[in-house]
Amino acid sequence: MKKYLITFLLAFCLAFIPSAAHQEVDNIVEEIMSRMSLDDKIGQLHQIDGRTDLTKVCDMIRKGQVSSIMNIVDASVIDSLQRIAVEESPSGIPILFARDIVHGFKTILPIPLGQAASFDDALICSAARNTALEATEIGIKWAFAPMMDIARDPRWGRIAEGFGEDPYLASRLAVSVVKGYQGDSLSDELSMAACAKHFAGYGAAEGGRDYNTTYVPVRSLYDTYFPPFKACVEAGVASFMSSFNDNDGVPATGNRWLLTEVLRDEWGFTGMVVSDWGSVGGLIPHGVAKDKKEAAKICLEAGCDMDMMSYSYLNNLKELIAEGDVSMYVVDEAVRRVLRLKVRLGLLEKPYTRKTSESVIYSENVLETACRLTEESSVLLKNDGILPLGEDIKTVLVTGPMADAAYDQMGTWALDGDKAHTLTPVEAIRKNLPSGVKLIYVNSLDYPRDKSTDDFKALKKAARKADVLIAFVGEEQMMSGEAHSLSDLHLQGQQSEMLEALASTGKPLVTVFMAGRPLVIASEMELSDAVLYMWHPGTMGGQAAYNLLWGKANPSGKLPVTFPRNEGQIPIYYNHKHTSHIAKGTEGNLDNVPREMPQSVMGHTSSYLDVAPTPLLPFGFGLSYTTFELSNLRVETPEVRASDSVVVYVDVKNTGDRQGCEVVQAYTGRKSASTTRPMKELKAYERVSLEAGECRTVRLEIPVESLAFCRKDLSWGTEPGNYVLTVGTSSEGGLVSYFKLNY
Repeated sequence: MKKYLITFLLAFCLAFIPSAAHQEVDNIVEEIMSRMSLDDKIGQLHQIDGRTDLTKVCDMIRKGQVSSIMNIVDASVIDSLQRIAVEESPSGIPILFARDIVHGFKTILPIPLGQAASFDDALICSAARNTALEATEIGIKWAFAPMMDIARDPRWGRIAEGFGEDPYLASRLAVSVVKGYQGDSLSDELSMAACAKHFAGYGAAEGGRDYNTTYVPVRSLYDTYFPPFKACVEAGVASFMSSFNDNDGVPATGNRWLLTEVLRDEWGFTGMVVSDWGSVGGLIPHGVAKDKKEAAKICLEAGCDMDMMSYSYLNNLKELIAEGDVSMYVVDEAVRRVLRLKVRLGLLEKPYTRKTSESVIYSENVLETACRLTEESSVLLKNDGILPLGEDIKTVLVTGPMADAAYDQMGTWALDGDKAHTLTPVEAIRKNLPSGVKLIYVNSLDYPRDKSTDDFKALKKAARKADVLIAFVGEEQMMSGEAHSLSDLHLQGQQSEMLEALASTGKPLVTVFMAGRPLVIASEMELSDAVLYMWHPGTMGGQAAYNLLWGKANPSGKLPVTFPRNEGQIPIYYNHKHTSHIAKGTEGNLDNVPREMPQSVMGHTSSYLDVAPTPLLPFGFGLSYTTFELSNLRVETPEVRASDSVVVYVDVKNTGDRQGCEVVQAYTGRKSASTTRPMKELKAYERVSLEAGECRTVRLEIPVESLAFCRKDLSWGTEPGNYVLTVGTSSEGGLVSYFKLNY
């Protein structure tokens, strides 16, 4: 590109970007495109991994073959590559630098599944904003998050990256992350583009095996898997990422119905779609394209704008256009969407890394927010009264493979986390332990898969000297996440045996889990006097653990996903549909089956003979160091119309002796509709902080439009009828009322 054109473009952007009006952005894009060659345009549809030979990368940039680069996190390298793009490439268009920033950049937050346990939209948004501040400081302007795949199979490793099993909760929290990343304006130097992923149905991978096929019917897509994505479109998310899976035989990256007819035509999304890593070329092993040339045609025409790392577009589009197999219109539309994002991000005006006098990375506010989110994400599953630890505790034994596992506690996709900045539980306890309290630390297992029991004798001897035993158990970082599915969800190695050894001493046992998914923990809960589930808590996991165990913070987390009794119950989730033979909750004991009994259908219920139909722990469950009581549920208007909201009031009282926070949850359900419906669905929630003895009236509002579903004729909307309203502190039980929807 000639120098005069670069000067013109930058001046043009300086004049128009501050207003960020759509028409002005489009004008800039059209001006750029009028001066681009076909090679320039094809180059704008290509994304590469920067973790390779930089000499080759520089050469590709000079040729105009690179639109976006991921995985470079050195600001000086980013600026040097950007300078080549702006000053030496034919078009002079800046590069968009991207990264898989899933739950924190340098300061690692709890995994998204853990964040979901907080039910705290505002805090998640604040933490995401801090992530954007850290990432943009070194030049990252595009994050491949949030992931909002609804997941009901904890065998799937990537359940860690999402917000759990419920569409409503996932929708609200995904929007919080989008707002945090993108701020009030993408053109703000402190903002980065969010990416809604993976579109769509990826969380339903068969058998929980990553990358696997899915079969999600259209009705279930609209009712369960689409809502978080649609909510992000409405919130202004800048980009989408297609998923690896095929659904009903069509790979998502080449699915025109998904990427164009639903996403763009039906929902009005105007942003850019990027493939997942190599998923354009992935159409070949899927068996729907014979080569990358055919894959490029299918995916571009389906609506996938940018090819991540398969080189299918770069190497084949020019020939496809020359042969008339791909129209120039389709290419131009994809290029427009890519350029529109770059213009909105202010890259043409300010392509280089922003200068700052004081780094925000690991700053006090960032760490404090991360610690608070970690506290709120932790779920107290059991407490026989031992927690919080009091002044009577004079000697504490700390053990377990996750007690001092700085790397592992950061969890999956913590690409830029630093062990040196990660505070582990034993470090935090040692640092903060009250004077006069002795710490005994025994490294009984080196890592979670460790099968050695050599140190157990010494562990038991040490345990007998302590007033309380705290065992940190769970999963290594790489036991969950992408391509890390598991068929066995029990604790690995000799962790359960370690807990048995500790329990045999008769001393109070507190078990703290750090894991990337719900594990099968029924026997471990039986062994323990208290159980705290911290997921993979990130950088501030150790400090949060200390604060929670010693009562400096009160647990308030609620499970965002159902915990099964065993793997055979999977999938198990709270918002299951009505069936013709509903389980009563009393089944599942083989001892109740007589020998040589006459043929029997055992009560006509949908359950297993060998395990209860109920989960070990339900969605929305979580204890506190205080207690709460809900009363006086009332519906403001028992009869509503389609344009109304159902307004609900309930009194919440802290009946304990200390301050605490409860998450009030409202569920709706109906027994009859044109299609089978879930028995109950979360439709509102509110975090309520109360002092001891305090009572407050909580107002919950449920827009009638949120009761819409995919009806029998596949249209989207509500239906008149009677609804059951349940308000409680989990998905099980609660106060019940009713309302009616009239047309």
